[in-house]
Amino acid sequence: MKMLVPSRELVGKHYEDNPKYLEETGNKAKKGAEMRGEDVSKWNSLERGKWIRESNINYLTCGPVIAIVLQGAGVIAGVRKMLGSTSPADGDVGTIRADFSLDSFALADEQGRVTRTMVHASDSEENAEREIGLWFNATEISEYETAAEKIFYDVGWSN
Repeated sequence: MKMLVPSRELVGKHYEDNPKYLEETGNKAKKGAEMRGEDVSKWNSLERGKWIRESNINYLTCGPVIAIVLQGAGVIAGVRKMLGSTSPADGDVGTIRADFSLDSFALADEQGRVTRTMVHASDSEENAEREIGLWFNATEISEYETAAEKIFYDVGWSN
């Protein structure tokens, strides 16, 4: 874990600048807009993805962030469940985003900005590896086994 004010370069690598990623991002936003009943007849997913990327870069570089690497069985699904919906107003009570942010997609759209979800979590092992490689160097990562891991996962463990 570390605290840093990320550079535009770092966050620009985190939010990839490639057409496939940008279009996928724009398509996710379009799906949400459709679900909210917004007019998407003139929607351009690539352009919307570019706007979202630039807005995220601006947001993440405006002050310090805490970067954390977590490991363990089912950690990605577990962390994403703990964080809750990317639209905090739609999240379940007891999730980080719902409990600590009043933001929503509708409010962000009305104000012409991205949602401020406060936290990010990788959505796959592949993305986690890529993102960890961006935010941490090898000397900042420690491998260790907790007592609980030893008890639950070591087949040969006994009294």
